[in-house]
Amino acid sequence: MAAKVFESIGKFGLALAVAGGVVNSALYNVDAGHRAVIFDRFRGVQDIVVGEGTHFLIPWVQKPIIFDCRSRPRNVPVITGSKDLQNVNITLRILFRPVASQLPRIFTSIGEDYDERVLPSITTEILKSVVARFDAGELITQRELVSRQVSDDLTERAATFGLILDDVSLTHLTFGKEFTEAVEAKQAEQQKKAAIISAEGDSKAAELIANSLATAGDGLIELRKLEAAEDIAYQLSRSRNITYLPAGQSVLLQLPQ
Repeated sequence: MAAKVFESIGKFGLALAVAGGVVNSALYNVDAGHRAVIFDRFRGVQDIVVGEGTHFLIPWVQKPIIFDCRSRPRNVPVITGSKDLQNVNITLRILFRPVASQLPRIFTSIGEDYDERVLPSITTEILKSVVARFDAGELITQRELVSRQVSDDLTERAATFGLILDDVSLTHLTFGKEFTEAVEAKQAEQQKKAAIISAEGDSKAAELIANSLATAGDGLIELRKLEAAEDIAYQLSRSRNITYLPAGQSVLLQLPQ
């Protein structure tokens, strides 16, 4: 009798475990900021996009593919050429996310790694097209315009693949070795010219002072002394608590404020 009871309990426990396993395999979770696409072994990818929460599926027949729909950053480095044939190294920072309603099409036509397949190729395409419209100097002086043009063109191109670009910015912009050396040489030349002009100005000023002294003699120096003394006297007269002793008198006079 006891054996039969234990046998019944064992069968019930086994049935309960099997039922629990079936129920558990029929449930799946979609976390916050994510969406799911259902792949059916008999009907293929379903058009319905599943939202956040716990959901049911048919075990061994249906499979959920989870997508992160939050904005994510990606840096894409590109080497391209300017209008004047200078090599340009550009790094573009992209903040992207998929269009939730287009996830079935994205999964069917591109795959789960859609960002790896799409973003580098379209970024290179757009950067080469935009940068080729500007020469090296314009890329520096009109960087904001270049960045805006790249953002507009890339956003439009990404939309055809079901992607939203929340932000596009140029984070790195450098040129080839030859151009950099040419710029440095030009800067050195300008600094040299500035130093020569400054030295010539100092020499001319010294020459003018010497000529003035030769013409006016000590009179010019005395005039400068008088001007300096007048300025000092004026500044002292405006100061508080200044006491003067007039020449030939022994009584201190307090000037009014």
